[in-house]
Amino acid sequence: MSDAQPARPVRPVHPARAVRPVRLGPRSVAALLLISAIGVIAFGWPLLADPASGLARDHAQDAPWLLAVLLPLLVAVVVATIADSGLDAKAVAMLGVLAAVGAALRPLGAGTAGLEPMFFLMVLSGRVLGPGFGFVLGAVTMFASALLTGGVGPWMPFQMLSMGWFTMGAGLLPGAERLRGRLELVMLAAYGCVAAFLYGTVMNLQGWTYIGGMSTGVSFHPGDPLHENLARFLAYCLATSLGWDLGRAALTVVLTLTIGATLLKALRRATRRAAFEAQVTFEGPRH
Repeated sequence: MSDAQPARPVRPVHPARAVRPVRLGPRSVAALLLISAIGVIAFGWPLLADPASGLARDHAQDAPWLLAVLLPLLVAVVVATIADSGLDAKAVAMLGVLAAVGAALRPLGAGTAGLEPMFFLMVLSGRVLGPGFGFVLGAVTMFASALLTGGVGPWMPFQMLSMGWFTMGAGLLPGAERLRGRLELVMLAAYGCVAAFLYGTVMNLQGWTYIGGMSTGVSFHPGDPLHENLARFLAYCLATSLGWDLGRAALTVVLTLTIGATLLKALRRATRRAAFEAQVTFEGPRH
């Protein structure tokens, strides 16, 4: 009788190897492009709607339909990323943990003056996990935090899309394999600052087309030329949300520059130990 043991799968460990964000394959790119195109249409179609149709006034009723489309597409992004990159259950588990942490962070600021600490976590997580998983992380985190804080409403699916784009953008930043240290933190802080303002601007667009007070100088006027409505929208953002966006951007910058290095190291260490993209090899039988 031979005491040979069956071949065992072995995952190579490379502790010194730089952790790369999860790459985007063709299926992941297609899924992200589809969901982003739907999002752009959902946000912007009232600007081009015929005023006689009354559709622009019904923009608030988009939310259930958008959520019904968004949730299966988020699953499709995850499945496509796993299929393209060969990820396993550990990556999905890490995604769930980060979403839970982000959802728990959101009530800490309670939206006071725009101080929302979850945004800096999304920037750093998107940097480490990559754009595909970053998009899903941002959307799922916003969904979970809405359930946790009772913030469910017609704005929720739009928040999910906006946060998904916010986190995905961090994963698309250059120098993922080479840029480290203070320079990387400065880049992430600068991105977080700009993206925080863009998040607020995009979310303003969601509600601006159906809010009350349509006779004011910053209100949406269905049927007016696009450039005139966009000028009113810019004035609306400056008048209503600039202070909130400034608070969000400032807190994101401060947290990124102060504790960002520690969190980046922790995220990369967890990703390295999980060996998401390590190739499985087999040892020969032992005699």
